[in-house]
Amino acid sequence: MNSNQDLHNKRQQVIAQGMGALYPLYVKKAENAIVWDIEDNQYIDFAAGIAVNNTGHSHPRITEAVKAQLDQFSHTCAMVTPYSSFVELAEKLTQLAPGDSEKKAVFLTTGAEAVENAIKIARAHTKRSGVIAFKGGFHGRTNMTMGLTGKVAPYKAGFGPFPNEIYHAPYPNAYHGISIDDSLNAIDDLFSCDIEPNRVAAIIFEPVQGEGGFYQAPPEFAQRVRELCDQHGIVLIADEIQTGFARTGKLFATEYLGIEPDLMTMAKGIAGGFPISAVVGKANVMDAALPGGLGGTYAGSPLGCVAGLEVLKIIEEEQLCRKALDIGEIVSAKLDTIRTKVDSIGDVRTLGAMIAIEFSDPMSGKPLPELTKTVISKAQEAGLILLSCGMKGNVIRLLPPLTIETEVLNEGLNKLESILLDCINS
Repeated sequence: MNSNQDLHNKRQQVIAQGMGALYPLYVKKAENAIVWDIEDNQYIDFAAGIAVNNTGHSHPRITEAVKAQLDQFSHTCAMVTPYSSFVELAEKLTQLAPGDSEKKAVFLTTGAEAVENAIKIARAHTKRSGVIAFKGGFHGRTNMTMGLTGKVAPYKAGFGPFPNEIYHAPYPNAYHGISIDDSLNAIDDLFSCDIEPNRVAAIIFEPVQGEGGFYQAPPEFAQRVRELCDQHGIVLIADEIQTGFARTGKLFATEYLGIEPDLMTMAKGIAGGFPISAVVGKANVMDAALPGGLGGTYAGSPLGCVAGLEVLKIIEEEQLCRKALDIGEIVSAKLDTIRTKVDSIGDVRTLGAMIAIEFSDPMSGKPLPELTKTVISKAQEAGLILLSCGMKGNVIRLLPPLTIETEVLNEGLNKLESILLDCINS
C-alpha cells in the first residue's frame, strides 16, 4: 500500500508545482467532520474543502440523491436537452436570494466562471467596460478573475498582463485602520483620476473577504456603495462564493448588510461537494446577455443540481443557519480563553462559522506569517486540518462543517489550543 509520502513523491513528479498541496495527506474516506487518510490516520476537518462541505462530508441525503440521478443520467448538457432539476434549483435560488426584485439565474461549473459571467452580464446590461474591485479580495484564478483579485502572491505573480479597466479600492478594515470613508473616498478618487463613473459597469465585493483575511463589510459601507451604484447606474455584484449557504448564520452574508445586490455569485457550499456554480440577480440585468452568450458544456450539471436541491432542504430542515451561529459562539468562547495564554493573537473575527485568528506581534503590531505557517505545519501531526489566509499570510481561518458534532468541535478546539501553546513555547 502507498504511504502518504509515497503518493506525495509521485504527485511531485506528475502534478505541476503551481497546483500546490497544503498537506502531504491523501484522503481515503471522509464522513461529516472527520477525514481518514490512506494510512488510517484520523483528522478533524476545520477546512470543509474551503467552505464547500457546509453540510459535512458524504451527507447521506446528498449521496442518495446523486446516486439516484446517476441511475437516470449523468450529463446531457443543459443548453441542449435540459432537465427538471436545472429549473427547480433556479426557482429555489431566485426565491431565496435577498431582496424583492424579480430574479433569474444561470448555472456554471466553478466560482471563477460565476464571477466571469457576472462581469459579462454587467457589461451587457450597462454597455460599459470598467470594473471596480477591492484590495484583499479574491475572485478566482482565470485571467479576468485574477485581475479582479486584490492579492498578488500566489494568485497573480507571474501571470500578467491582466485585462485592462479593472481598478482596486481599499476594503474597509477597522483593525488595520481603513475606515469606511477611506474606502469610499478612494472610489471617488478613481472617478476623478482613472475612470469616469459612466464608464464603470460593475463594483464587485465580498460581504466577508475570504482569502483576504475574513474581514467583514460594515453595513454602512455596503449601503453607501449601493447608493453610489444607484446614482451612477453601476451594477453591484456581491461575491457570495465563500460566504453563502448558511456559513455565516444567514443563507447569504448579504442579508446582514441591508442591501439587495444586482447580481450574486454562488459556488462552494451550493451542492455539498459537487461542482456547480451560479449567478443569481435581478431579471432585467440577467436578461441583458443574448441567447448563447452564457453557459458551458458542464454548466448546471444534473448531479450538481440534485445535490444543490438537497443542500437547500438540509439547511432548512437541520437548521444549519442556527448551527453556524452556535459554532461561532462555542469557538469564540474558546478563543477568548486561548487569547489569555497566547498574546500573539492580535484579533479574532467571527461571523457564524466563518472565523479568523490573526497573529501579530504584541509589541509592534507587525504580522506574524511564520507563526501561521508553523501552526499549519503542526496541525497534521495533531490530527487537525487548518487553512491560512490574509494579505500578509498571518491569519488562520476556521471553516468547520456546519453539521459538526459539538464534541468533535470541542476536541478540535482543544487540539488547536495545544498547537498554539506548543508554538509559542518552542
